[in-house]
Amino acid sequence: MRRTVAATVTLAVASTTLTACFEESSPHDAIRDFLVGWQSEDYDLAAGRTDGDHATVRKALSDAKLELDAASFRFKIQRVTVNGAESKADFRAEVDLGENNPLWVYHSALPLHLVDGRWKVRWSPSVLHPQLKEGQRFAVDPEPNPRRPVVDRNNDPLQSEAYLYVVGVFPAKLGDQVEEVVAKLSEVTGYAQDRLLSRIRSSPPDKFVQLVTFGQSKYDSMKSRLAEIPLIKTDMVPQPLDPADPKQIVGKVSALTPQSEQKLGGPQRAGDSIGQSGLQRAYQDYLTGSTETRVITLDLKTGKQAALLQEWPGRQNVSVTTTIDSAMQAAAERAVSETSTSALVAVQASTGEIRAVSTRGLHQEKDALAGKFPAGTAFSIVAADALIKGKFNVKQRLACPSERTVGGAKFVHASPVPSATFQDLFARGCVTALASLARRVSAADLTDSAKAFGVGEQWRLPLKSFSGSMPSLASDADKARAIAGESVQVSPLTMALMAGAAASGTWRPPVLVTDPKPPAPSADSEPAPPPQPVAVDPKVKQALTAMMRAGALNTPAQAGRAKVYGIKATAGGGMTWFVGWQGDVAIAVLTKNYDASAVAGGFFSALGNTQ
Repeated sequence: MRRTVAATVTLAVASTTLTACFEESSPHDAIRDFLVGWQSEDYDLAAGRTDGDHATVRKALSDAKLELDAASFRFKIQRVTVNGAESKADFRAEVDLGENNPLWVYHSALPLHLVDGRWKVRWSPSVLHPQLKEGQRFAVDPEPNPRRPVVDRNNDPLQSEAYLYVVGVFPAKLGDQVEEVVAKLSEVTGYAQDRLLSRIRSSPPDKFVQLVTFGQSKYDSMKSRLAEIPLIKTDMVPQPLDPADPKQIVGKVSALTPQSEQKLGGPQRAGDSIGQSGLQRAYQDYLTGSTETRVITLDLKTGKQAALLQEWPGRQNVSVTTTIDSAMQAAAERAVSETSTSALVAVQASTGEIRAVSTRGLHQEKDALAGKFPAGTAFSIVAADALIKGKFNVKQRLACPSERTVGGAKFVHASPVPSATFQDLFARGCVTALASLARRVSAADLTDSAKAFGVGEQWRLPLKSFSGSMPSLASDADKARAIAGESVQVSPLTMALMAGAAASGTWRPPVLVTDPKPPAPSADSEPAPPPQPVAVDPKVKQALTAMMRAGALNTPAQAGRAKVYGIKATAGGGMTWFVGWQGDVAIAVLTKNYDASAVAGGFFSALGNTQ
């Protein structure tokens, strides 16, 4: 986005005061008129204050703006010296090169002398810049860098290359057809004619100038119309565009359009690509081709560079390194392949790093990471933490009736048993037995345990995510509903981290990107500090390990030889959970009208075949 030009300048604002300080014969009026005229594009005013041919001066000033593709010039007088009929005005120039390049700042001087009693600027090209000489012009030489990839934990790309079609020109070949070519290209593509023209005129004549970018389908639809435009050239540029699994986490990329160029500003130019979703969008400013920019002078006869006036390296673009494990992601894709509605999130229990996200009929970001689903009886992990810390004996026997009412809240279990230990009923997911324990735990303890397992924590991920929520617990009925997971909302990511805490003995916040590191927060934003790891009580971990081993036995989750730990839980509406782990891999599976433990078993089985 180009900065707009203010019609008045520091010099003009100060002119009244300064004029009062000088006699009629001072050079100040000439200095003011020349610089104000140059800045405000009143080239007649500026030329009238020089001793040069007015048409030549007007053209030189106008050409300088075009050759630099400048959005604005600003000037500030720093010192004026007078020595008889000679004078010199030192000034600072600030040139906005547009395209969100840095300001080009340089210092120069206006030589003046008296001509027939009036002060005039002694005209030469060096008035515009000390290093600009006769037979030379300005030019801006950009050098774009290609988009960098999003990669997995092993530095393998999570997208394959596809081609962008970049249409451009060699300015020297256009001759007097430049405006005709630009008009036709603008009509076909929708890019502003003046922007295309200014890019051409500001570029070195023998360098290919990228003007417009198309993806494959857009290019195919315009190919015949583009072929009718003379003197343009199309380059096929490979870019890391097509996402691999997890596709919705990696995100989509498109070619730069007139609309996205206007909206984004920044370093984007023709030839660049724009992240539309996922990590491609979240890390657009890191991945995008950053542009190195050089301001130079060119010899008009040879077209070669005469001098380098200023250069900016641009922001270095970098790859984005994720925690995704491609082999584990492939196992997750196979595991959910036969379902119609499911989500699987796998994390490394010992670090909280997200290893795989796979869905069918749900969105990987909006549902697997940020979805809000009833926790169901999988929330008994939290209830067990609060109960055991309160000295509850997990070997105590409880009834598991088909129905039970707690504080006016009714609960139903489809497979009642007369009596069993809490450990056994935990594994069975007996909601009536679990709800009956509401009177054995305080609201504060239950809330504290939920927080210790990450529910409601303000973790930081570059994509949308949901850590869970639990309402205030004012009665036994409220506590019973929470223990049964009816009033608690979680995402599959929340539950995978909960399983990781039970497996490793420490709850850890999730990690999806390891490099680049998140930018430092601004001083005025002061975001809440990220949550710290929380150790699980050793007695709780021991009990959960035993209960979740029992919960996985005799279920499809135990598909391989390595031990699987977990619980199968109902969440209403045909939804079921499996929350558990094998080794250092913790998972949460949510399915509809399908056995979640079977998906877990398929994942662990496929994972075993890749290791």
